[in-house]
Amino acid sequence: MDRALDLAARGLYTTTPNPRVGCVLVREGAVVGEGWHARAGEPHAEVYAVRAAGEKARGSVAYVTLEPCSHTGRTPPCADALVAAGVTRVVVAMQDPNPLVAGAGIARLRAAGIPVHVGLREAQARRLNAGFVSRMTRGRPWIRAKVAMSLDGRTALGNGESQWITGEEARVDAHRLRARSCAMLTGLGTVRRDDAALTVRAVETSRQPYRLVVDNRLETPLGAKVLQGAGAVLLTVCTDEARARSYRDRGVDIAVLPAASNGRVDFRAMALHLGQRAFNEVTVEAGSRLLGPLLEAGVIDEFVFYVAPSLLGEGAAGVVQLVPLTSLSARVELAVDSVSPVGRDWRIVARTAVGQGV
Repeated sequence: MDRALDLAARGLYTTTPNPRVGCVLVREGAVVGEGWHARAGEPHAEVYAVRAAGEKARGSVAYVTLEPCSHTGRTPPCADALVAAGVTRVVVAMQDPNPLVAGAGIARLRAAGIPVHVGLREAQARRLNAGFVSRMTRGRPWIRAKVAMSLDGRTALGNGESQWITGEEARVDAHRLRARSCAMLTGLGTVRRDDAALTVRAVETSRQPYRLVVDNRLETPLGAKVLQGAGAVLLTVCTDEARARSYRDRGVDIAVLPAASNGRVDFRAMALHLGQRAFNEVTVEAGSRLLGPLLEAGVIDEFVFYVAPSLLGEGAAGVVQLVPLTSLSARVELAVDSVSPVGRDWRIVARTAVGQGV
């Protein structure tokens, strides 16, 4: 199963909107076939593994990171492929949360007389596909916030300068987050201040994520880098068709969303809208004025902090802008998943309360 998970991770940057899945076939203690799912529309992991094994698949045990599908989509059911291949047992890391499957693949295998064991390395499998699980169970993507900061929790100087707080290795690692994301999300303030393209450049990728800008009144400069090329979307509450047309004429998508009580984009409605677009993972790169409200709205599942061994001091910008707390009991608690060095910096991955339930 560990090998199957490693294979599944090969699809980290390419499988969206499908889950990342790996499969290993073992007969008489030896691997006879293995495969992984690369991209939507192509064969699933089980099919590649069966093809690689050939006749040796008969009598083998299949280890697969996600329940074999039972429905016909772009490809035939993988449960049927395993039955036809003659496997004698199937070990599944986790049940598929997709309502079109959700146990039906396991039931089909058992109906064919094939024993199925579920739950081996389930936590690792769920982590690998947190975005897919989130979209299938909550109707919205897994939303992570990437933050580059100093050791004293500062993300920019008082004058706005922030390039570069962290080192090159951390910046390359952050581009890996972009590469695995279906979309990047930022706010108008960050666009005006940094004019970032939000594209993947530091690592090899076969696709670029969508670029999303929260722009309540449609004020993003038409020449902004984030709007150049396909895949730019403005998330707004503005219904002024003349304003919208100036962007649409340049190929920018406009998504008019419900407004919250403050008249700005309702972030919970936004998250559901992004789920409807079949986004599994969305990474936020924004300042404290957007991160704070996103956190308070309960739509941030995870923080990825890149922490530089430096101090910026009083007057520099903080990570999130929250409603002032009057008691420590109201503080935002995070569950740290991992701490690891990245060049001269440190990467801390931590889940919020809403992310811990996925």
